This record gives sequence, C-alpha cells and structure tokens, in this order.
Amino acid sequence: MTLNLHAIRAIYVFEMARTFRTLLQSIVSPVISTSLYFVVFGAAIGSRIQEVDGVSYGAFIIPGLIMLSLLTESVMNASFGIYMPKYSGTIYEILSAPISGLETVIGYVGAAATKSMMLGILILVTARFFVDYEIQHPFWMAAFLVLTAISFSMFGFVLGIWADSFERLQVVPMLIVMPLTFLGGSFYSITMLPPFWQTVTLFNPVVYLVSGFRWSFYGSSDVGIELSIAAILAFLALCSAAIWWIFRTGYRLKV
Repeated sequence: MTLNLHAIRAIYVFEMARTFRTLLQSIVSPVISTSLYFVVFGAAIGSRIQEVDGVSYGAFIIPGLIMLSLLTESVMNASFGIYMPKYSGTIYEILSAPISGLETVIGYVGAAATKSMMLGILILVTARFFVDYEIQHPFWMAAFLVLTAISFSMFGFVLGIWADSFERLQVVPMLIVMPLTFLGGSFYSITMLPPFWQTVTLFNPVVYLVSGFRWSFYGSSDVGIELSIAAILAFLALCSAAIWWIFRTGYRLKV
C-alpha cells in the first residue's frame, strides 16, 4: 500500500503550525512549570534527601519530570488535535478526502508526538542549569522517549474521538494520567514505600515507564527493564488496536 505523503504532510504541518502559533502555551509554559518543580523539589526536598539509589535527589527526579510532561502533553496535544475538527465539523472533509485512516493517524499522532518530544528534550536541556546528570544508555533513553510519545499520542487520539465535550477531553489527562504519573515513582523510588504500598504501586502502569526511563539514565530501576519495555510495547499495541477498531466501525466519526 502506497501512503499519501502529501496528505500526511498537510495534516502534520497544520498541527505543528498551530503549536508555533501558541508557543507560550504549548512549549514555554510547560518548561517553566517543570523548572519550578526543580526549584521546589530540588531545593526543599533535596536538602532532606541527599541520595536515592546512589544518585543525588535533584538528578533522580529528572526522568520523572520529563515523563510527567511527556505523558500529559502527548495525550492533550493529540486529543485536542483530533477533537477540534470534530467540534468544528471539518472532520467530514478529512473523511471524504482520499485519505486513509492510517494516513490520518500518522499525521495527527506524528505531530503530537513531535511536540511532546520537543518538550522533553527542552526539559532535559533546562535540567542542566539546575543539576548535573548523566545518561548511561542514550539509545534506550531515546527509545523510551519516542515510544512513550507515540503510544500516549495514540491514546490521546482515541480520547479525542471518544470525547463529546471539552470537559470530557480534559478529565482523563487531569484526573487519571497526571495522578498516575505522580504516584508512579516520578519523585521517589517505590522501594521507599512500605511493603504493602510497594505491591499496590506495581499495578500502576506508569511505574514501568518511569522506571525504565530512569534506568536509561542511571542504570537503576524499581522494576526490571524487560518489564518496562514489555509494558510500553503492550500499551502501544492496545492503542493501535483501538484506533483500528475506530476507523473500522466509524465510532463517533460517521455520526
């Protein structure tokens, strides 16, 4: 099957242009917010917790902060990107055009993933101004960054199709994704918790993403790296199946 590259490029360029039109909201604001996390957590809590797993606390939270921004921004960018055509009615122009579902997904998800990866890299660069850190496994760091951005952008795409109001569009990122990320070991090691809560935390899927991403930096993790890789690939497959079903059935598209 030959992909319609012109259609993919048109969707991708349009979505990226929307980001640069709202640069302060899309890029600058999340970077400033993350910098405040470094100041508050690094200075206030870091003065009481010197090291975690042999790493200074300020450096320890870097992967967690990047993952926090990556997850929330990927979901919100992708969901808003596909919801707005539904809201304005221009989705019917896309559905009637000679564009396949795969090409539509590549355009929207590709743009959302690009935005969140840009943000993750900017946070990584900004972190250097606050604390020294190292990346022991740069290939796996990049792999986790790309896979997480793509899979959660696909999840956001599904959310944007499902949502029928701006309130529903925001409820999942704000009330589910963000709390799971905070409770997923972004700012602490789960080994610091009592045994019962360690077991409970392992049912949080974000733990495996944060743990694997942190392993790529410092070589230490709360769960095995194999489990982290399996978790992100399983989530990617689940989101792919959901999107395939949406275009196969026309769920909330052809109404």
